[in-house]
Amino acid sequence: MKLLSNYPAEILILLFLIVTFLQSSIDKVLDWKGNVSFIKNHFKNSPLKNSVPLLLAVILFLEFFAGAIMVVGVYQLYTLGTKEIALLGIALSAIVLIFLLIGQRLAKDYAGAMSLAVYFIITVFGVFLLNN
Repeated sequence: MKLLSNYPAEILILLFLIVTFLQSSIDKVLDWKGNVSFIKNHFKNSPLKNSVPLLLAVILFLEFFAGAIMVVGVYQLYTLGTKEIALLGIALSAIVLIFLLIGQRLAKDYAGAMSLAVYFIITVFGVFLLNN
């Protein structure tokens, strides 16, 4: 268990975010039409209503890319003890969460926006740990 003994908090946060972002991106791929339909309805009264498929594709790509980078980052933490790639992945996760927050606020889904704060706090704490 060298991995968890050297970087326990960092690894646990990375694993949490890997599961979150990879599961979300895989769900979008497996049920693209359902997700587009749901999101179109969610944004029907917002300025984003005509851009849903494009924006959803951007979020899908960023979520998957962030998750993949964090997987590589966990591997590098374990094998080399380097944090740079993990930090890059977790920082990208924070940016994705900010994009999602913007969307929730534009859709006037304040409860949804508030629920993103939990993920964001965990992510920022991960950035803090990996930056030291």
